[in-house]
Formats: sequence, C-alpha cells, structure tokens
Amino acid sequence: MRHRRCRRPPWLNFFAEKFAKKLLGGDSEVEDVLHRLDRLTQDEARMAVAQTLGVVHGLVKNIRVVMEGA
Repeated sequence: MRHRRCRRPPWLNFFAEKFAKKLLGGDSEVEDVLHRLDRLTQDEARMAVAQTLGVVHGLVKNIRVVMEGA
C-alpha cells in the first residue's frame, strides 16, 4: 500500500506564516529591537572606555605628583 503525500493547501501556509509573525512580533519589530540593543551595547562600551581613561588619567597625574615631589 502506497502512502500519498499530504499536500497542504496554500491558504494554510499563509495563515501559519501570519500566525508566526504575530506570535514573534513581526520581522521589523524584532529587527528594531536588535538594532536598539546593538546601539545600547555600543554606548555601554563607550562609557566603560571613558571611565577607564578617566581612571588611567588620574593614576598618571598622581604618579607625576609623587615623582616630582620625591
């Protein structure tokens, strides 16, 4: 006995895709969130670098004071 392949009607694919997009929030919303997360991550990295440079600058300044006073 041969099994027939079950073909889905085209409208079923349409509704399945529409349901998936609604469930996941659509392509553009997901992309927007990922872009915003990327921007926030870059901003956080820049702030960390700025704080590190501030600390290094303070250390260099203190070392100069110590070396000049010694």
